[in-house]
Amino acid sequence: MSQPIKAKHQRLVLVLVALAALIGAGLLAAWALRSQASFFYLPAEMAANPPEVGRAVRLGGMVEVGSIQREADGVTIRFVITDGKARVPVRFTGIVPDLFKENSGAVAEGKRGPDGTFVADNLLAKHDEKYVPREMKDMTAGQARAAVEETK
Repeated sequence: MSQPIKAKHQRLVLVLVALAALIGAGLLAAWALRSQASFFYLPAEMAANPPEVGRAVRLGGMVEVGSIQREADGVTIRFVITDGKARVPVRFTGIVPDLFKENSGAVAEGKRGPDGTFVADNLLAKHDEKYVPREMKDMTAGQARAAVEETK
């Protein structure tokens, strides 16, 4: 006749099975997201070690002064992102964010083309901590607080 498993051993087996399930779930999630990861490059990093053509990455830096050129189609722009060490030409087709301007921070999401131009699918403009929406620019501090309270 066999003896029943002790409660202490049952708990140990349950903990081991749960731990194995957690590790398995973590590995499965990492495997599923491996192609979704978007690496962030600065222009100097992209010049030194460029990603393979067609790989989705993010490029961040400052928009070079005098580099913004609008194309005839009205929705495509070309500009250069720099970090002071290297320059990367960028082409973006779409609606440009309101805060996008020369000598300001920008992050472009896209892929490096075969000619070395970064083809952006998405363009994000960065702003400093003093940013105020244009709708609130002429408001006093009290009016701004009241407007924020109305949105809650």
